[in-house]
Amino acid sequence: MNNDLDRLMARLGYRFNDIELLALALTHRSVSRHRNYERLEFLGDAQLGQIISIALFERFPDAAEGQLTRMRASLVRGQTLALVARELGLGDYLVLGGGELKSGGFRRDSILADSLEAIIGAILLDGGEAPCREVVLDWFDERLQIITPQSAQKDAKTRLQEWLQARKFELPTYQVTQVEGLAPTQTFEVTCELEQMQQTFKAQGASRRKAEQQVAATVLSWLEQQYD
Repeated sequence: MNNDLDRLMARLGYRFNDIELLALALTHRSVSRHRNYERLEFLGDAQLGQIISIALFERFPDAAEGQLTRMRASLVRGQTLALVARELGLGDYLVLGGGELKSGGFRRDSILADSLEAIIGAILLDGGEAPCREVVLDWFDERLQIITPQSAQKDAKTRLQEWLQARKFELPTYQVTQVEGLAPTQTFEVTCELEQMQQTFKAQGASRRKAEQQVAATVLSWLEQQYD
């Protein structure tokens, strides 16, 4: 295991002093309800948002608040984090329970994104803010180089609403259908209903906001396949 983690640390560009923090950041709740990456994910999510916010604030001194918000949302959304995780080969190192392993959890966007945030939290605890910021900015360097206020997409819920309004469809209805765990390590399940089309979609996330954005992205992808 340690040899595997040595290879992963080389990919991450950071060597842990406390290797157990890295191991924990790779452990899904399907392995243990009490010892998994969810608390580290909570920490990493906040730290990632701060790092990206400061980077964008400094890089775009003339950008308006709304533009900065959309650029940040584009960079820290689950799909982008999952892409970064794949670039780092993170799926090869995840520790999953039998059910998640059989269902291909090591390829699932939500698990990859959550574990990446957990690793950020682990680096913060292990090395402090400066090394954490350096590593994260290295991971996101190419994306930060090419993003602009004009290119950043609006968040998935906004894009879904605009897609439906442009075609005079009814707006979607979101509902929290299940909450597991205790704060701050809860998992939210949210449904999105398109009543006019008699379709219902669901997704999970570490917060209601994340779950709603995830399900909105799924709905938008389905609509684009069906109608565009």
